[in-house]
Amino acid sequence: MKAVQWSFQRIEEKYLLTNQQYDRLRAALNERIEPDEYPKSTICNIYYDTSDYLLIRRSMDKPLYKEKFRLRSYGVPAPGSPAFMEIKKKYNGIVYKRRVQTETRQAECYMINGTEPEVNDRQIFHEIQWFRRNYDLMPRVFLAYDRLAFKCVEDPELRITFDRRIRYRTEDLSLEAGDHGTLLLPEDQILMEIKIPGAAPVWLSHILSELEIFPVSFSKYGKSYQKIMEEQKTEVTYRAKSA
Repeated sequence: MKAVQWSFQRIEEKYLLTNQQYDRLRAALNERIEPDEYPKSTICNIYYDTSDYLLIRRSMDKPLYKEKFRLRSYGVPAPGSPAFMEIKKKYNGIVYKRRVQTETRQAECYMINGTEPEVNDRQIFHEIQWFRRNYDLMPRVFLAYDRLAFKCVEDPELRITFDRRIRYRTEDLSLEAGDHGTLLLPEDQILMEIKIPGAAPVWLSHILSELEIFPVSFSKYGKSYQKIMEEQKTEVTYRAKSA
């Protein structure tokens, strides 16, 4: 079984697929990829930010350097189940992740009132402490999606994931509250991510080109923030008209 990683450095490319593109791509990749160690999962996240969404606003300006913070679980956690506190940074196209594992309720309690949890890595936790204090973080958005994960047969470091039913909510901001939410994309859209330490192999580039599948700039948290702002604007307009 693959060892759990606490620190990542890689390139991540994202693609929005229709169901038809997905079927054609899976057929083309059939002999090139195989299920990952955890091939099917529902990933749940709480994104933390400042009161005015500073982190995601900066990120959406597409700077050379940007950063986010989230709490993640694989599936809806039961009491006592683990979760990961994770700093995600991107510099000059390279994604860096630093995370620690702890118990879900301890993690959420720490993010609210600073009560230190038991963690597996104190050095990374010190980085998280600085991040939390520097930005005065609070829970802002819950995001979940159903993921299929694959790895390349020839190079297991090359991973391809497909996320369906990406959903978000701004209430009940606890991982134990369930994975319900409002759909972020139409039902027939799938988000594919290609994750690799270096450049993609030529054969993969050829397949994507032949199927006319091209990378896009897409952030789940960024898209949900846009939706939230649109909803707030609509609510303000409605109240003004009703006054």
